[in-house]
Amino acid sequence: MLTIWGRLNSHNVKKVAWLAEELGLDYVRHDIGGQFGMDDAYRAKNPNALIPTIEDGEVVLWESNAILRYLAARYGGERWWPADPAARAMADRWMDWQFTYARAQLPAFVNLIRRPEGERDMTAVAEAAEAAARLMRIIDAQLAASPWLSGAEFGIGDIPMGVYAHTWFTLAIDRPEMPHVADWYRRLQSRPGYAAQVMIPLT
Repeated sequence: MLTIWGRLNSHNVKKVAWLAEELGLDYVRHDIGGQFGMDDAYRAKNPNALIPTIEDGEVVLWESNAILRYLAARYGGERWWPADPAARAMADRWMDWQFTYARAQLPAFVNLIRRPEGERDMTAVAEAAEAAARLMRIIDAQLAASPWLSGAEFGIGDIPMGVYAHTWFTLAIDRPEMPHVADWYRRLQSRPGYAAQVMIPLT
């Protein structure tokens, strides 16, 4: 059985749990990190002291997008991990691009969700919202040309930014209208794994 280590209020853990649901994997998840702490046994698995980490038989793996690629390649077949390098790369690029977006959005998330109201830097929130919107316009343009970031079908390239899209639409920030992103988000919401593993209250 696949074991996922990490608390579900982490964007990176959400990615892995969501893909496990999409693939129909039998798995168990243990809360680690943040308010749940992290013991020496976990640190031995992940020397970075970050989440998530997975155990799959003898495979112990950390870094969320590396985990996504591993699970897709091992369990997803051609549907999730195309043999054609070009087709695979078209989806794969959005997985790494997500880290650029995450850095832009982070100050808004930290201030609005993780800090008490009296300690929030609302200037940083506004700047982060503007930076995130600039990047979301890139996503909107891509989704105008193809229904999914992965191409013609939902795939692994949609998962990292799909997690961050929920945060984008949930945070109390100014959001310019982006019809293609909004339509994509509505379609993501119809996926049971997304609803269960991603669409939880931000904490």
